[in-house]
Amino acid sequence: MPGRDVLANDAWEALLSAHALLMKQFAAEDIWGEVSMREYDVLYTLSKCREPLRISELNRHVLLSQPALSRLVDRLAERGLVARQADPADGRGVRLALTGAGRELQRQVGRRHARSVARAMTGALNRDELRQLETACLKLAGQPAVTTAAVPVEDEEMHP
Repeated sequence: MPGRDVLANDAWEALLSAHALLMKQFAAEDIWGEVSMREYDVLYTLSKCREPLRISELNRHVLLSQPALSRLVDRLAERGLVARQADPADGRGVRLALTGAGRELQRQVGRRHARSVARAMTGALNRDELRQLETACLKLAGQPAVTTAAVPVEDEEMHP
């Protein structure tokens, strides 16, 4: 039986391999419309926030360098999908929020992406495996487990 360190590294490699494969699959789909997958990631991240975010806060949630994220936000703002707002706590600071058009585009693309994610995940994993995966990933992310035991997986609304 492999040691704990070997098992941990094997699990990590499996997680990264699954992520890479699924991301390539999702990127190849004709669901993104007028946004790239990275642009969608920014729109989705902003859609989950109750308040506008500073770019440094946004950068913690996306897999882009700060300069690349700044350029991407500039493009989204030029297209009217993201708005810059003065930070009330710091007159020099700027906060980012979705515009109405950005929120609508995120929802449109998000519905298509949610169906793709559901197909990929339910095609490979049963209900118990999906719950185990969610629990393990939340634990790794330092977040509390979500209790969804009373709701059947096929009836839950997906929000990727």
